[in-house]
Amino acid sequence: MKIVFAGTPEFAAQAMRAIDEAGHEIVLVLTQPDRRAGRGMHLQASPVKQFAIAKNIPVLQPETLRRNVVDPQKKIQAEDAYKKLLEIDFDAMVVVAYGLILPQEILDISERTGRHGSFNIHASLLPRWRGAAPIQRAIESGDSKTGVCIMQMDAGLDAGDTVMVEEFDIHPNETSASLHDRLAALGAKLIVKTLDQLERSDQLQRSPQASQGITYAEKITKDEAEVDWSKSAQEIDARIRAFNPFPGASSSIGYLTFKLWDSRIPKETPSGERASAGQVLGFSNESVFVKCGTGVIEILEMQKPGGKRIQAKLCLQGLCEVGEVLRFQVKENSRS
Repeated sequence: MKIVFAGTPEFAAQAMRAIDEAGHEIVLVLTQPDRRAGRGMHLQASPVKQFAIAKNIPVLQPETLRRNVVDPQKKIQAEDAYKKLLEIDFDAMVVVAYGLILPQEILDISERTGRHGSFNIHASLLPRWRGAAPIQRAIESGDSKTGVCIMQMDAGLDAGDTVMVEEFDIHPNETSASLHDRLAALGAKLIVKTLDQLERSDQLQRSPQASQGITYAEKITKDEAEVDWSKSAQEIDARIRAFNPFPGASSSIGYLTFKLWDSRIPKETPSGERASAGQVLGFSNESVFVKCGTGVIEILEMQKPGGKRIQAKLCLQGLCEVGEVLRFQVKENSRS
């Protein structure tokens, strides 16, 4: 089958590689404009664009697909993309973490006679966690299961019919990084299965999403990163793992702000009945125990400003003098 592929990050690139390896022809790629990144803030192509270039696939990078924008440069880009999609011969469009909204007129092109429409790989069990950050929000909320839905796209936000669904358990100590990789692999497998089935039979079983249980995964922002030690150990643990790798949970001791990258709920903890929230209760061979509003959390991996991610104990040892009590700062709005 001939595919137009719209996507940007590595999650999308993995699906794109699988489609290519399965023998389907990607005839056009839509991806976000190059962004500045890294210490030198140089322009960098998205993982999807890098793969497209390696395979000599044409690439378009409009800042928007809406042709009614006021900005003349953006309008020209949107018009060019629209005309290209009208001209090119393709069977279906696959959209994965593209980052731009597809207007109805773009979806209409993919649904013309003889075409199969547009399909999205969504990393949640819809209708739970529609929106931008389903992986992080699932971990943050303590969900026990997640999965991938292949969705026939419509104009709503992740509201189209599902055509293929597969679920699995979220591991107890899962981070967004590890869950991302498992979901990316599953999404790549399912989109190939979807396209193969379309090629064989021209038919897919469509299932409308349930009208109950709809939740929205709001975009993760950097201002969510600061740990609120007045929360329970379970809530803090979930948030630390959910925010790995972005934006990274953070907390300060004195003038130093640390990134907290990994944690767990320990089976045994030092006594902390009289300790206040945020107080360091003690160390294991590698980790740090911290009192929370309710319970104790074990921090496994941390990072000093300008440093590398290392064992939490090593990160804090240099700050600890004999008899001194270390305490992470408690957020102002959490103090009574």
